Amino acid sequence: MPDCRTRNAFALWITGLPASGKSTIAAKLIAQLSDRGLDVALLESDELRKIFTPRPRYDSEERDNFYRQMAYLGVLLTKHGVPVIFDATAHRRAYRDWARQQIPKFVEVYVECPLATCIARDPKGIYRRAREGAAETVPGLQTAYEVPEKPEMVLMGDREAPEDAARTVINKLVEMNYI
Repeated sequence: MPDCRTRNAFALWITGLPASGKSTIAAKLIAQLSDRGLDVALLESDELRKIFTPRPRYDSEERDNFYRQMAYLGVLLTKHGVPVIFDATAHRRAYRDWARQQIPKFVEVYVECPLATCIARDPKGIYRRAREGAAETVPGLQTAYEVPEKPEMVLMGDREAPEDAARTVINKLVEMNYI
C-alpha cells in the first residue's frame, strides 16, 4: 500500500512559448499548493540550465540532453514522493512525452498565448536578442514549437489572471485525485 507521500507524487509540466506566462503561473501555483500544505519541487529550466549547461548553445543536441536530464530529475523526485512542477518551454513534444511515459501521475498544461503578446512581454529579452541576431533558435520564432496534442489543460496566457489559472490547475489536480 503506497504511503501518503507517494500518493501525492505527481508531475505537472507547464509548457508554452517563451514569455507566455509559464513562470508566473508556476509561482502562483506553488504558493496556492503551499497554502494547502503541499511542498512541491519546482524544476525551472532557466535555473537548471545554470547547472546542467552553464554555457548554453541551445542547439538540438544540447536541448535533447538538457530536457532528458530535467525529465529524469522529475522522475527521481516523483519516485521518492515529491510532487514536481516543470516550468519549461520544452519546444519538442518528445521531451514532454518522455516524462509522461516515465511518471504515472503526469499532467501537461499548455499555456496558449499569441506570439505577438509573448514578443511584447519579453521579460528576459529572448525575442530582442533574436531580433538583434544574438539568438538563433528561439522556439516559436526561429525554431518550431510543437503544441501539445492532448494536454490535460489549456490556459490562456494572454487572457487569464495567473492566480485564476493556478486555481484552475488545482481544481484539475483535485478532480484527478492527485491532491
